Amino acid sequence: MTKNILVLCTGNSCRSQIAEGYLKYFLDDKASIHSAGIETHGVNPRAIITMKEDGIDISNHTSNHVDEYQNIDFDFVITVCDNAKERCPFFPSKAHKIHQNFNDPAKATGTEEEILQEFRTVRQTIKEFCEQFAKDNF
Repeated sequence: MTKNILVLCTGNSCRSQIAEGYLKYFLDDKASIHSAGIETHGVNPRAIITMKEDGIDISNHTSNHVDEYQNIDFDFVITVCDNAKERCPFFPSKAHKIHQNFNDPAKATGTEEEILQEFRTVRQTIKEFCEQFAKDNF
């Protein structure tokens, strides 16, 4: 049976989108993966660029609000930022909750190249987390 996974972040624009992309890559058809935010900020163009650099296309992802998923019985709810963990709505399900805070690359400052480098750094830590999650749980 396919497992349902929700990746939750503040704005569903960077970290949760990157994690959704990698979980889909590592888990393929073993899970149904969704991402959402406690707010919606749109998918960050730099997240799309840095994921494409690693061969994963998230350009068709949408920024979704967590309320859209209230009727799905999730097996895992993964929060990828402290703010989302603190404000995460109650899920009346058997969901195993996992929390891993990642730096917010959208807050990076500097030149465009310095900002993209922060996105790449965060992308790599999320990739490693997602790969380990897939090995540990599937």
